[in-house]
Amino acid sequence: MDETVVNKPVKRVTAIDLGTNSFHAVIVDIYPDGSFYTVDKLKEMVLLQDKGMGDRLSDEAFQRGYDALKRIKTLSDHQNSERILAYATSAIREAENGGEFIQKVIDDLGVKISAIPGRIEAELIGLAVQHGVAMPTSVPSLIMDVGGGSVEFILADNEKMYHVSSKKMGVAKMTSRFVHNDPITKEEISALEDHYRRQLTEVAQSFAMHRGEILIGSSGTMENIALMVADHNKFSPSMSVNELRFTAEEFYKLYDDVIVMNADERSKLKGLDEKRIDLLPAGLVLMRYVLKTFGIKEVKISTQALREGIIIRYINQELKDLKKNLSIEDPRHRSVMELVQKCQWHELHSRHVAKMCIELFDEFQEDLGLTETDRELLTYAAYMHDIGYHISHRKHHKHALYLIRNADLKGFTEDEIEVMANVARYHRRSTPKARHKHFDKLSKDQKKRVKKLSAIIRIADGLDRSHYQNVRSMNVIKTSENITIEIFTEEDPQLEIWGAMRKNLLLEEVTGKTVDIAESEKVAEPVA
Repeated sequence: MDETVVNKPVKRVTAIDLGTNSFHAVIVDIYPDGSFYTVDKLKEMVLLQDKGMGDRLSDEAFQRGYDALKRIKTLSDHQNSERILAYATSAIREAENGGEFIQKVIDDLGVKISAIPGRIEAELIGLAVQHGVAMPTSVPSLIMDVGGGSVEFILADNEKMYHVSSKKMGVAKMTSRFVHNDPITKEEISALEDHYRRQLTEVAQSFAMHRGEILIGSSGTMENIALMVADHNKFSPSMSVNELRFTAEEFYKLYDDVIVMNADERSKLKGLDEKRIDLLPAGLVLMRYVLKTFGIKEVKISTQALREGIIIRYINQELKDLKKNLSIEDPRHRSVMELVQKCQWHELHSRHVAKMCIELFDEFQEDLGLTETDRELLTYAAYMHDIGYHISHRKHHKHALYLIRNADLKGFTEDEIEVMANVARYHRRSTPKARHKHFDKLSKDQKKRVKKLSAIIRIADGLDRSHYQNVRSMNVIKTSENITIEIFTEEDPQLEIWGAMRKNLLLEEVTGKTVDIAESEKVAEPVA
């Protein structure tokens, strides 16, 4: 084969890590062998965790985040990136108005944001570090990614991960909660350490089973600490901070000198970003606590973090063998699968929405007078509901209707195709209206079926607003006047509740009852 063909990139992709303190974007070229080369990078400080705002993004933080994404989108367009993979972490995932932020970005910028749970964030960081630094093979290393809202811990060697967890103890969150004096007081340091001790019990237990010798730090906070340690101990890092090493003793020297400084004194430290000046004390206390508690003697830095993990995960999925369809005998099922794969469907999200659709269908089948054929059509409509993204983020529900109607699906009658297309079309935005031409031309019976099935898919889609299957199960409680859907989730359910409550009116219309979404007090077990 011609070497120039082998070395030609097959796709250019942008990955964005929407963190609490900063948004990081990387644009890469992907090659046929699964490798990638960085074309451009952009980092925007956003500081989403404003003091006193509780669980909401302030208007100022909301606008900072939006403006940062707008600049990243402009860079991505100028670099001719073919796809944007945007992943939001704790600040947006847990904010009461995080869903509004995500929706505005979709509507205005055409960027689809996935709000990932902490467990997935930790796994992606682990992938990136395994890819980006030399790791000991005989014993695992403890990877720590210090963000503004959360801190991820991964115990891993160069091939395997033994433990992944995400703790809500990022430096912005801890500063807001515990640090009220400048310089930080001994009492505040003690309170922070007590909190870290309670939060890290699970990590300590895993570390005791798989003891490591090195702490590998990723994220801006860790990179800043590494640069300050290098300057403080009079040694120079190489051109890249990646693989920069220092000892625990060298860190302790920095800690003792810096922890007593006020903000003005910290602002003069070489290697510290201006917008991390107030957040540094909480980060230093965490670093010291982990090194002391786990008895770790050496630290090194990985510049690869979540954004590179996003790229690696994407490549792994793209390179999968897609021959599964050959074993599907049912022409209806096979035809739908061929269509969604052509359209690069969001498989995990779509399958999860379909699963929740069936759970809700079974609860309401008798009440709504639905048939087993309706159950099948709803499943396929759920598989196909987001394929309009293949054309454009904007109005993707309308694009889905067009694609389904014109796909020449095998084994379906024309009426069945129309029902699936309309149900997919009404999974978001407007409910069915007489002025909508494709809905208006349906028979009276078809219109009733579309309304009932659309009512179900709207709730199911809203319950996976993060696209990361946070809702593990549900319990439907019905009275003569009310319906309560109790959800069991792995992470904070604010985004899912917001997503489903925005879409509950059609279910209220077809059932004649009020519909509410409630969080269960029980926490669902994470999926392996």
